[in-house]
Amino acid sequence: MNRWFTLLVLAIALYGGWSWLQARPIPRPYGVIAPDDPAQTIFDTPQSPIEFKDATLHPLAKFEVTARVLSRDDYHFDPESDISPTDLALGWGRMSDSAVLRTIDIDQGGRFYSWQVHEFPIPRREIETHSANMHMVPADATVARTLKRVRVGDVVTLKGYLIEADKPGGWKWRSSMTRDDTGDGACELVYVRDLSIAAR
Repeated sequence: MNRWFTLLVLAIALYGGWSWLQARPIPRPYGVIAPDDPAQTIFDTPQSPIEFKDATLHPLAKFEVTARVLSRDDYHFDPESDISPTDLALGWGRMSDSAVLRTIDIDQGGRFYSWQVHEFPIPRREIETHSANMHMVPADATVARTLKRVRVGDVVTLKGYLIEADKPGGWKWRSSMTRDDTGDGACELVYVRDLSIAAR
Protein backbone atom coordinates (compact mmCIF):
# COMPACT_ATOMS: atom_id res chain seq x y z
CA MET A 1 0.00 0.00 0.00
CA ASN A 2 2.76 2.42 0.97
CA ARG A 3 4.64 1.54 -2.22
CA TRP A 4 1.66 2.38 -4.43
CA PHE A 5 1.03 5.59 -2.52
CA THR A 6 4.67 6.60 -2.99
CA LEU A 7 4.47 5.86 -6.71
CA LEU A 8 1.27 7.91 -6.99
CA VAL A 9 2.85 10.87 -5.19
CA LEU A 10 5.92 10.61 -7.41
CA ALA A 11 3.77 10.48 -10.56
CA ILE A 12 1.81 13.55 -9.47
CA ALA A 13 5.04 15.42 -8.68
CA LEU A 14 6.54 14.49 -12.05
CA TYR A 15 3.40 15.56 -13.88
CA GLY A 16 3.32 18.83 -11.95
CA GLY A 17 6.95 19.49 -12.81
CA TRP A 18 6.39 18.69 -16.47
CA SER A 19 3.31 20.93 -16.59
CA TRP A 20 5.25 23.79 -15.03
CA LEU A 21 8.07 23.41 -17.54
CA GLN A 22 5.58 23.45 -20.40
CA ALA A 23 3.80 26.56 -19.11
CA ARG A 24 6.62 28.60 -17.56
CA PRO A 25 7.06 32.16 -18.89
CA ILE A 26 9.57 32.78 -21.67
CA PRO A 27 12.35 35.10 -20.42
CA ARG A 28 13.19 38.04 -22.68
CA PRO A 29 16.09 40.53 -22.59
CA TYR A 30 15.45 44.26 -22.30
CA GLY A 31 14.31 46.01 -25.46
CA VAL A 32 11.17 46.36 -27.58
CA ILE A 33 10.45 43.03 -29.29
CA ALA A 34 7.09 43.81 -30.93
CA PRO A 35 7.38 47.38 -32.21
CA ASP A 36 4.38 47.73 -34.52
CA ASP A 37 0.81 48.71 -33.74
CA PRO A 38 -1.99 46.29 -34.66
CA ALA A 39 -3.28 46.65 -38.22
CA GLN A 40 -7.03 46.94 -38.69
CA THR A 41 -8.82 47.30 -42.03
CA ILE A 42 -12.53 47.89 -42.37
CA PHE A 43 -14.18 45.84 -45.12
CA ASP A 44 -15.34 47.67 -48.24
CA THR A 45 -18.47 45.53 -48.42
CA PRO A 46 -20.41 43.52 -45.82
CA GLN A 47 -18.97 40.04 -45.24
CA SER A 48 -20.93 36.81 -45.12
CA PRO A 49 -21.66 35.54 -41.60
CA ILE A 50 -19.67 32.55 -40.37
CA GLU A 51 -21.57 29.72 -38.71
CA PHE A 52 -19.38 28.59 -35.83
CA LYS A 53 -20.58 25.94 -33.40
CA ASP A 54 -23.86 27.33 -32.02
CA ALA A 55 -22.95 30.95 -32.80
CA THR A 56 -23.02 33.18 -35.85
CA LEU A 57 -19.93 35.33 -36.31
CA HIS A 58 -20.10 38.63 -38.17
CA PRO A 59 -16.73 39.90 -39.45
CA LEU A 60 -16.29 43.61 -38.70
CA ALA A 61 -12.71 44.25 -39.86
CA LYS A 62 -9.54 42.49 -40.90
CA PHE A 63 -7.10 42.37 -38.01
CA GLU A 64 -3.43 41.50 -37.62
CA VAL A 65 -1.03 41.97 -34.74
CA THR A 66 2.43 40.84 -33.66
CA ALA A 67 2.69 41.26 -29.91
CA ARG A 68 4.22 39.95 -26.72
CA VAL A 69 2.04 37.77 -24.51
CA LEU A 70 1.74 39.52 -21.14
CA SER A 71 -0.67 37.01 -19.65
CA ARG A 72 -3.07 34.23 -20.65
CA ASP A 73 -6.20 32.86 -19.07
CA ASP A 74 -8.18 29.79 -20.10
CA TYR A 75 -11.92 29.39 -19.66
CA HIS A 76 -14.12 26.31 -19.51
CA PHE A 77 -17.43 27.13 -17.86
CA ASP A 78 -18.52 30.65 -18.79
CA PRO A 79 -21.07 31.20 -21.60
CA GLU A 80 -18.31 32.37 -23.96
CA SER A 81 -15.89 29.49 -23.48
CA ASP A 82 -17.41 27.28 -26.17
CA ILE A 83 -16.26 29.71 -28.86
CA SER A 84 -13.38 31.44 -27.04
CA PRO A 85 -11.45 29.13 -24.71
CA THR A 86 -8.52 31.51 -24.12
CA ASP A 87 -7.84 35.19 -23.56
CA LEU A 88 -4.41 36.64 -24.30
CA ALA A 89 -3.29 39.94 -22.83
CA LEU A 90 -0.96 41.35 -25.48
CA GLY A 91 1.53 44.20 -25.51
CA TRP A 92 3.31 46.01 -28.33
CA GLY A 93 5.65 48.98 -28.60
CA ARG A 94 7.20 49.70 -25.21
CA MET A 95 4.68 47.34 -23.63
CA SER A 96 6.77 44.51 -25.14
CA ASP A 97 9.97 45.68 -23.39
CA SER A 98 11.08 43.66 -20.35
CA ALA A 99 12.60 46.82 -18.85
CA VAL A 100 9.11 48.36 -18.75
CA LEU A 101 7.18 45.20 -17.85
CA ARG A 102 9.37 44.36 -14.84
CA THR A 103 7.78 47.30 -12.97
CA ILE A 104 4.16 46.48 -13.93
CA ASP A 105 2.07 43.90 -12.07
CA ILE A 106 -0.26 42.21 -14.54
CA ASP A 107 -3.35 40.18 -13.69
CA GLN A 108 -6.05 38.55 -15.75
CA GLY A 109 -9.38 36.97 -14.93
CA GLY A 110 -13.10 37.15 -15.55
CA ARG A 111 -12.41 38.06 -19.19
CA PHE A 112 -10.53 41.20 -18.14
CA TYR A 113 -6.86 42.21 -17.96
CA SER A 114 -5.63 44.60 -15.29
CA TRP A 115 -2.32 46.13 -14.27
CA GLN A 116 -0.81 48.02 -11.36
CA VAL A 117 2.33 50.11 -10.90
CA HIS A 118 4.03 51.81 -7.98
CA GLU A 119 5.66 54.26 -10.36
CA PHE A 120 4.88 54.67 -14.05
CA PRO A 121 7.76 53.43 -16.24
CA ILE A 122 6.01 54.98 -19.25
CA PRO A 123 2.97 57.27 -19.41
CA ARG A 124 -0.32 55.72 -18.26
CA ARG A 125 -1.97 56.39 -21.60
CA GLU A 126 0.79 54.52 -23.40
CA ILE A 127 0.17 51.46 -21.25
CA GLU A 128 -3.56 51.69 -22.06
CA THR A 129 -3.11 52.10 -25.82
CA HIS A 130 -0.26 49.61 -26.28
CA SER A 131 -1.77 46.62 -24.52
CA ALA A 132 -5.12 44.88 -24.62
CA ASN A 133 -7.00 41.79 -23.54
CA MET A 134 -8.09 39.82 -26.60
CA HIS A 135 -10.59 36.97 -26.70
CA MET A 136 -9.30 34.26 -29.02
CA VAL A 137 -11.76 32.41 -31.28
CA PRO A 138 -9.67 29.73 -33.03
CA ALA A 139 -10.97 29.20 -36.55
CA ASP A 140 -9.87 25.57 -36.80
CA ALA A 141 -8.09 22.72 -35.03
CA THR A 142 -4.64 23.86 -36.19
CA VAL A 143 -5.07 27.31 -34.65
CA ALA A 144 -6.54 25.75 -31.50
CA ARG A 145 -3.48 23.49 -31.08
CA THR A 146 -1.09 26.40 -31.55
CA LEU A 147 -3.07 28.49 -29.08
CA LYS A 148 -2.63 25.81 -26.42
CA ARG A 149 1.17 26.13 -26.80
CA VAL A 150 1.29 29.90 -26.27
CA ARG A 151 3.14 30.96 -23.12
CA VAL A 152 3.65 34.25 -21.31
CA GLY A 153 6.63 35.99 -22.91
CA ASP A 154 6.00 34.52 -26.34
CA VAL A 155 5.86 36.81 -29.35
CA VAL A 156 2.84 35.79 -31.40
CA THR A 157 1.46 36.89 -34.75
CA LEU A 158 -2.24 36.44 -35.27
CA LYS A 159 -4.31 37.21 -38.34
CA GLY A 160 -8.04 37.14 -38.70
CA TYR A 161 -11.14 39.23 -38.11
CA LEU A 162 -12.59 41.38 -35.39
CA ILE A 163 -16.10 40.03 -35.00
CA GLU A 164 -19.47 40.26 -33.39
CA ALA A 165 -20.92 36.95 -32.26
CA ASP A 166 -24.54 36.13 -31.56
CA LYS A 167 -26.54 33.09 -30.53
CA PRO A 168 -30.24 32.27 -30.48
CA GLY A 169 -32.01 33.90 -27.57
CA GLY A 170 -30.42 37.33 -27.93
CA TRP A 171 -26.87 36.62 -26.67
CA LYS A 172 -24.34 38.98 -28.30
CA TRP A 173 -20.63 39.59 -27.92
CA ARG A 174 -18.98 42.39 -29.89
CA SER A 175 -15.34 43.29 -30.34
CA SER A 176 -13.89 46.66 -29.55
CA MET A 177 -12.95 48.48 -32.73
CA THR A 178 -10.22 50.70 -31.29
CA ARG A 179 -7.11 50.33 -29.17
CA ASP A 180 -7.83 53.60 -27.36
CA ASP A 181 -10.65 52.43 -25.10
CA THR A 182 -10.51 50.96 -21.58
CA GLY A 183 -12.86 49.13 -19.25
CA ASP A 184 -15.94 47.10 -20.08
CA GLY A 185 -16.27 46.52 -23.83
CA ALA A 186 -12.65 47.43 -24.56
CA CYS A 187 -11.47 43.90 -25.37
CA GLU A 188 -11.01 42.61 -28.88
CA LEU A 189 -12.97 39.54 -29.99
CA VAL A 190 -10.74 37.96 -32.63
CA TYR A 191 -11.62 35.17 -35.04
CA VAL A 192 -8.09 33.83 -35.49
CA ARG A 193 -7.47 32.28 -38.91
CA ASP A 194 -3.69 32.07 -38.53
CA LEU A 195 -1.52 32.01 -35.42
CA SER A 196 2.25 31.65 -35.18
CA ILE A 197 4.74 31.75 -32.32
CA ALA A 198 8.16 33.33 -32.86
CA ALA A 199 11.30 31.37 -32.00
CA ARG A 200 11.83 31.13 -28.26
